[in-house]
Amino acid sequence: MKTQRGDLGKRPVRRALMSGAAAVVLLLAGCGAGDGERRVDEEDKAAGDTTCDGRIDGTAHITMWFHAGQSGEQTTLKSQVKEFNRAQEQVRVELVTLPEQRPYTELVLSAAASGDLPDLLDFDGPNLYSYAWSGTLRPIDSCVPARTRKDLLPSLREQGTYDGRLWGVGTFDSGLGLYVRPSVLRDAGVRIPKGIDDAWTADELTEILRTLREAGYEAPLDLNFVDSRTADEWNTYAFAPAVWSAGGDLIDPEEFRTADGFLNSPESVEALTTMQRWVEEGYVDRDRKKDKSAFVKGRTPISWMGHWKYGEFSEAHPGDVAIVPLPDFGTGTVTGMGSWQWGIPSGDADGDAVWRFLEYLLRPAQVARMSEANGAIPGTEGAVKLSPLYDEDGAERLFIEQLRGGAARPRPQTPAYPAVTVAFSQAVADIVFSGAPVEKTLDDAVEAIDQDLAAHDGYPKSGP
Repeated sequence: MKTQRGDLGKRPVRRALMSGAAAVVLLLAGCGAGDGERRVDEEDKAAGDTTCDGRIDGTAHITMWFHAGQSGEQTTLKSQVKEFNRAQEQVRVELVTLPEQRPYTELVLSAAASGDLPDLLDFDGPNLYSYAWSGTLRPIDSCVPARTRKDLLPSLREQGTYDGRLWGVGTFDSGLGLYVRPSVLRDAGVRIPKGIDDAWTADELTEILRTLREAGYEAPLDLNFVDSRTADEWNTYAFAPAVWSAGGDLIDPEEFRTADGFLNSPESVEALTTMQRWVEEGYVDRDRKKDKSAFVKGRTPISWMGHWKYGEFSEAHPGDVAIVPLPDFGTGTVTGMGSWQWGIPSGDADGDAVWRFLEYLLRPAQVARMSEANGAIPGTEGAVKLSPLYDEDGAERLFIEQLRGGAARPRPQTPAYPAVTVAFSQAVADIVFSGAPVEKTLDDAVEAIDQDLAAHDGYPKSGP
């Protein structure tokens, strides 16, 4: 998008704010520095991917949006934009300041409905499939050189792919596991898993919780309880792994045509019944509404939590924090993955100019810089090597092993994901934290998902 400097960032935000109704409808529904010119190959042309042709004509001005994440993320990205602009003159990047009154995803959907997205868009990874299917994004295979793609963690390559094409790349990924207090477990005679192949079984964890209660911990497990009246993405990210580990699923994982027989399968029922029992028997800390520091304050020696808590937890208990895999519910430990990604929205943006900036963000030093700021897992192998946290004996080694070794699984890669996550997240809240009947609640969630699929003819790959 060849935009005059004075217009940068104003029109997209103003028109996006006027398109809330259309957003709801939509919700339902390469060459970097040193790479040389890169031409679109015949496969890219056949697939309609001409996002990058290897040329930047004149001086390109591009706009970008970024979610209101941690302050460290925003500060780092602002510095990266400033330094990139100062280092060269061919591409000028402007980070648009967005209004904070509306949720970021809602603002994106509004802008997509009105055709006012920026040239470079930041979005939560699981939304990629809906954005790609609806035509909100352009494929970027023609932009990303093979060596850059190879350097991405396999989890990021998988998350960024839909219908055989690459639509997004990320500079960081996520980690999920059980934080434990080794000193407490040793005193209680509890074994500490050594890695992915050594996870506790769900039954073993139940016995461990009983043992820890006898040792004086009234509610020894923190599940990061979310208000049961509200569906929340945490519920899907954190607890879908229990269903997967049991052998169930949220939706047909091959064709994505139905949730029936998958989300309400005996395996899914068993997994969520086990978690419900943990809550009913009082093993789960329920004081989060007034105090979200159960692990930090020592009330619970086990916390089902993500990578972003490592710094806070290790500071609270120096030398006494370890990360072990989520429990094995029957088919091996499974963990969540996925985080924010970058993509190029449909429109007339100069793909090569956008990729020039993305290539800068994906350099090892820049990836490591962002990961240090937000505590996330570096998204490239080159950046992973720069952090001792992921060395053989590093404190967060498990996270990178999960992302490399297949224990990490993406949330359902379907345009129906917005409907899937709302239904599943609410089901988890109702079943696990409010004691709702498991089978009926899952049947209701299946009905909601299948209604969305039917309303969109199964989301045919040809798009809407």
